[in-house]
Amino acid sequence: MKSDGYVYVLGSALGADRRTYVGWTVDIEARLETHNAGLGARSTRGRVWVLLYAERYATRREAMSREVLLKRDRRFRAALAKLLQAQ
Repeated sequence: MKSDGYVYVLGSALGADRRTYVGWTVDIEARLETHNAGLGARSTRGRVWVLLYAERYATRREAMSREVLLKRDRRFRAALAKLLQAQ
């Protein structure tokens, strides 16, 4: 059975500018392609994104709730952004 929701963290680096983006979806691969095609959220346009982290949830509601928490967790997102330096 397919999971109904994922929460994910994307990362992008342009020179020294490192950014993360948190979102939720039912299809991570399709969503990443959408972001990289410049068709995702406005804040993701014009950058190349890689998937840094994802969690799977049984319901979309759970994924959306977790998305809110991850967006507020700057320490966690900063730790993930450091992974971009290693790539």
